[in-house]
Amino acid sequence: MQDLVIPAPDLVTLPTSTGGRFPVRRVYCVGRNYAAHAREMGHDPDREPPFFFTKPACALVTDGADTPYPPGTERLEHEVELVVALGRGGSDVPVDHALDLVWGYGVGLDLTRRDLQAEAKRLGRPWDLAKGFDASAPIGTLVPAAEVDPTSGAVELRVAAATDHIGALRQSGDLADQIWSVAETVAELSRWVALAPGDLLLTGTPDGVGPLHRGDVVTGTIDGVGSVHTRIL
Repeated sequence: MQDLVIPAPDLVTLPTSTGGRFPVRRVYCVGRNYAAHAREMGHDPDREPPFFFTKPACALVTDGADTPYPPGTERLEHEVELVVALGRGGSDVPVDHALDLVWGYGVGLDLTRRDLQAEAKRLGRPWDLAKGFDASAPIGTLVPAAEVDPTSGAVELRVAAATDHIGALRQSGDLADQIWSVAETVAELSRWVALAPGDLLLTGTPDGVGPLHRGDVVTGTIDGVGSVHTRIL
């Protein structure tokens, strides 16, 4: 092996309930996968197949660390989502085999520079700087797939101005409200890219997305899966 001309980037990993760390390769997100959220964003969920965008693995915030408020935006918004962590790869995976690829599940936040996203939509430009910025994906502890039913479970997000109280409920939904199930979403994504171990998929958010400010403490939970917790600096 030839010598590297610069130091290799650090490997990004997530904590797991088994005690080991899950190495992250790529991060995919599915857009508007809950009907109510699609409507609050001005779209008709009955007419849209799933579509995908990405975040870099280095955008993850792990182990409950604080999240810096990003530059270049006046409208940072929260989106709580089920995270699917793949332990196996594949292409053109049938829906009835798609869950065989899953190592485990977690809870994550798809943080969004909403003002930048709105401007990108208006101009017909990519969403990259609105979705894939530094520290745009806080993610909690992963649990093995055998311990989770990805078809149902209450999804909530609360925001508090301090850590000493539970915070105001912002988002509330259920995994059963997803337009496309986890199996269908994994199968669809595998039609477009060759999935691989270490890939993550964030599966969309319920309605109720809203702004975050410096000092806010954000807690997202999914029944039967776990939680994600971070403070906005």
